[in-house]
Amino acid sequence: MSPRSASVNEELRRRSRERLLQAAVELVSERGYDATTLGDIADRAGSARGLVSYYFPGKRHLVQSAVHRLMHRTLEEALEREPRTDDGRERMARAIDGILGLARDRPVLMRQHMAGILEAEGFVQCPEQQRLSHLLRDTMARHGSTELDADYPMMRSLLMGAVYAALVPGAPMQVPVLRAELFKRYRLDWDMGMPPEAVPRPGGADEADVSRFFATDQRPAGPLDANGQRPVEGRHANGQRQADRQHANGRRAADRQK
Repeated sequence: MSPRSASVNEELRRRSRERLLQAAVELVSERGYDATTLGDIADRAGSARGLVSYYFPGKRHLVQSAVHRLMHRTLEEALEREPRTDDGRERMARAIDGILGLARDRPVLMRQHMAGILEAEGFVQCPEQQRLSHLLRDTMARHGSTELDADYPMMRSLLMGAVYAALVPGAPMQVPVLRAELFKRYRLDWDMGMPPEAVPRPGGADEADVSRFFATDQRPAGPLDANGQRPVEGRHANGQRQADRQHANGRRAADRQK
């Protein structure tokens, strides 16, 4: 068997990183941050455990990157859904509904994310966060901002504050109330975006499945097995695991030579 080319190995590594991000979102949503280990995430992703530290300095960085990916792709999906529009007010409404929808539909994950941001290391400046930031800045610009450097941080702070308020244990504010306040500030009509009464009730398979946000190039996963893992099928998975092990071993060898 001829060795895989560098481009094939690179593609396998990219898929490994995507699976780690997806696994982090799934497990923290199911178990919470403290009950999820890096080993758990690697096992769910079907990756070598040593490879996690190659892509991410630690669990906090991995989880924040994963949640920022989810937020970025959720926002992108909301902004580009049909019928597509370039109207700045409609896009602002969709952005607000997209972010508040995450607080409503994924409270465990978003509560852990907000708590992580308040830790000493704070905001992780990862590529996923930068993509999210770009989308939000573009939304603010299309809404008509003439002072983007001031208006964008304010919008980001208001959205973060609204998410926090919706998730406070024991005293959460209702998402429609928070939505109304944000819509009032940005002069949006209630029927813009995705009004709460038009949102399907969460909990179905589509709500739980986040695979569309992660480019793993795998078929939809089947049910979890008795150990809470998703079975990884076929020759592709075997090749992926082999590539992961080789990559992790190469990384450890390079570290020993330093």
